[in-house]
Amino acid sequence: MSSPTPPPSPPLAARKHQPSGTATLSVFDAIAIMVGLVVGIGIFRTPSLVAANVDSEFAFIAVWVAGGVVTLIGALCYAELSAAQPHAGGEYHFLSRAYGKPLAMLFGWARGSVIQTGAIAGVAFVLGDYAAQLLPLGPYGPALYAAMAIILFTGINVIGTIQGKRLQIAMTCIQISAIAAIIAFGLLGSPDATPPAPVAAIPEGTAALGLAMIFVLLTYGGWNEAAYLTGELKDAPRTIASVLVLGTAILVTLYVLTNLALLAVLGLDGLRNSDAVAADMMRSVTGPAGATLVSIAILVAAISTLNATIFTGARVYYAMARDLTLLPSVGVWDERGKNPANGLILQGIVALVLVAMGAATRDGFKAMVDYTAPVFWGFLLLTGLALFVLRFREPDRVLPYKVPFYPLTPILFCLTCAYMLHASIAYTGIAALVGLAVLAAGAPLLLFRRKTALETAPATAIAQESD
Repeated sequence: MSSPTPPPSPPLAARKHQPSGTATLSVFDAIAIMVGLVVGIGIFRTPSLVAANVDSEFAFIAVWVAGGVVTLIGALCYAELSAAQPHAGGEYHFLSRAYGKPLAMLFGWARGSVIQTGAIAGVAFVLGDYAAQLLPLGPYGPALYAAMAIILFTGINVIGTIQGKRLQIAMTCIQISAIAAIIAFGLLGSPDATPPAPVAAIPEGTAALGLAMIFVLLTYGGWNEAAYLTGELKDAPRTIASVLVLGTAILVTLYVLTNLALLAVLGLDGLRNSDAVAADMMRSVTGPAGATLVSIAILVAAISTLNATIFTGARVYYAMARDLTLLPSVGVWDERGKNPANGLILQGIVALVLVAMGAATRDGFKAMVDYTAPVFWGFLLLTGLALFVLRFREPDRVLPYKVPFYPLTPILFCLTCAYMLHASIAYTGIAALVGLAVLAAGAPLLLFRRKTALETAPATAIAQESD
């Protein structure tokens, strides 16, 4: 979860520039970027949710491998779309070309009201779960920490303070180091013999599989950004498949080893009972000091992810406001802070409402996954189908990269998305229906669509995103 997170927009460099013909990324560079995009803080929270929905240790590991296969299939489909339709708008552009601007605008609404804000609230809840390990604040402690973090970092971004590239690299290193520590201590350490507490029975059949895959594929989230590297990858038509296959293999290896380590120490029942799996595992192997250390490392990584998600997310509100006649003040660029300050404030308010909704449930993070999942998988399904639509509509278009085994590969991807859409509605909580209701509430906004686009943001907006 690189942001944990839901379907992200393309990398900033890809969004600001069209492919210029000057490829600068080697296969190694592209693989490193892909791994960095996907590995997020979700791996420190989702294993317990996956464990709660499988009935054996074998099934627990198998779903992580299956998630890697789905990730690879999806990335191959996105590689064709992004190579054939190089555009700063990413999925917005794919959907617009295939189905028209109204559906693309509905996708923009979904990002601003469900996907991105749900990701912000979800990351904030992970931060809260691990902060509560260090300083408990009672039963609503994680939600209180989540709300305070959103207020703090929204305020920082409104002022105009942003994180630099070196800080982001440092945070990523801390994140990878925490994962490495989990693998090393879990596979080599000796856990205590304390038996795990009993847990409730898991759902049966496809319900359990659907829920488990929702959380696994959330953790693999970010792969769709990797496909946008085709514009800057050397000899992309020949090398993109190697990048995607090797990158996915590394991710599967990393996640499977991490979960094997957690399983070795906590066991399946121990995982099901944990809201902070990394801290609980380290506490079992090294004592309270190890749990504190890993909690601090994950807390730092969560802060970085939250700040980055808040920073990029408000651009959706800014862009949407400039396409609509409603809320014109949200489409104003703040020259003092060099950011869409009103968009940041609106985003923060929506995220705080979601935190309050999550606080009313037993597990705020799971509630945010439920809230975003149906909308996420619905638009991912439409993007997969867009590959067929665009091939049919533009048969003469040159395809720099073609998805292998067409049409089988995109059919498998679309069927997976359709199943996940079904699972995210049928087997999740009330929050999933709330997410769909919020999406539907955005439909009337199309009546306020501007006939002509406003001028683009000043150059400072581009400079701001490049930092």
